[in-house]
Amino acid sequence: MTLSTLPFSQEVNFSNMMAGPITNLWQQRHQGTLQGVNHCQLSWVSLTPGKSNKVIVVVNGRIESYYKYQELFFDLINQGYHIYALDHRGQGMSQRLTTDTEIGYVDQFDDYVTDLHSFITEIVKPQGYQQHFLLGHSMGGTVSSLLLARYPSLFDRAVLSAPMHGIYLKPSLRFIAEPLARFNDYMHQRPTYAPGQRSYYAKPFANNPLTHSEIRFQWSKVLYQQQPQLRLGGASNRWVWQSITAARQSITEAKNIITPTLVLQGSADHIVDNQAHHLFCQQIPQYSRLVTIADARHELLFESDQYRNIALTEICNHFATP
Repeated sequence: MTLSTLPFSQEVNFSNMMAGPITNLWQQRHQGTLQGVNHCQLSWVSLTPGKSNKVIVVVNGRIESYYKYQELFFDLINQGYHIYALDHRGQGMSQRLTTDTEIGYVDQFDDYVTDLHSFITEIVKPQGYQQHFLLGHSMGGTVSSLLLARYPSLFDRAVLSAPMHGIYLKPSLRFIAEPLARFNDYMHQRPTYAPGQRSYYAKPFANNPLTHSEIRFQWSKVLYQQQPQLRLGGASNRWVWQSITAARQSITEAKNIITPTLVLQGSADHIVDNQAHHLFCQQIPQYSRLVTIADARHELLFESDQYRNIALTEICNHFATP
C-alpha cells in the first residue's frame, strides 16, 4: 500500500488535515456530562456523522483527554464507525478531585471502572447500535480489562493499546514502589505527588518515551497551551498505589473475559510492563491475541506513521472480523 492510498491520516499532511477535515469533523461533536461515583461530574463526547450501526467506545490513558484523539476519531469514523469517549474523573474535561488540580489522583481505581460502566449503560447502549467495540489505551486499558472481566456481555470485540497491566519499573523499585506509595499516602492528610513527580510542565520532544512522531507530540503541547484546563501533571502516591494494585487485578480477573480481545504493544515501550501483557493473554488464550509492533514506543495511537499505521490496521481488522 503506497502512502497516497493509506486510509489513515499521515504525518506529511498532518497540519493540513488538522486545520481542515479533522477540525471540521471535530466541530460537529456533541459534548455531554454524566454523574459518576460520589457525584463526580464526568465529561464525554460523541461523534456520529451520518448513519452507522457500529460504535467504538474509546477509553484514554492517564493525563489524557478526548480532545487529544481528534485525529484517531477521524480515522475510525472514516472506517464507518461512530465514536463515544469519556474523560476519566480527575483529568481532561471532567471534574478534578483535589485542590491542586494538576495532581493525578483517584480515591479508588474501581471508580474508573464504575464510571465507564455507567457511561456505556446510560449513554452509549441506549443509542441502539448493533455492534459495540471497545478501544482502551494505557491506563484506559486497565480500566477496560476490568470492565470486560466484570461485565462480559457489553462488547462484541475489544482492543487494548499498550494496556497498563503492569507499570514499567526499574528493578530496584519493583518491590518497593507499591508499599512506599501506600505508606506515603497514609502519612499525608492531603494528596501528594509520588517521588519524582511534579506539576505539569511542557516536556521536550528529545528523548521522550512516548512517541517518535514530533509533529503529533508538538501538536499535543500546543493543545495544552491553548486549553490549560486540560493539563495534568504527575501522579499522586495514592494513584500509584491504586494503579499497581489494579494492574495486578486486571491479570487475575482476566480469566472471566469472553470478549475477543486484541492486545497491542510496542517493543520499545518503557511506560508499561510488556511482560504483563503475556501474563494477561495467558489467562484467556482462546479470546486473546497479542501483537508486538517492533521499535514502537508507548503511544501507539499517537506514534509515527510506520508504527501507527500498523496499530490502526490491526484495530480495524480486529473489529471487522465476523
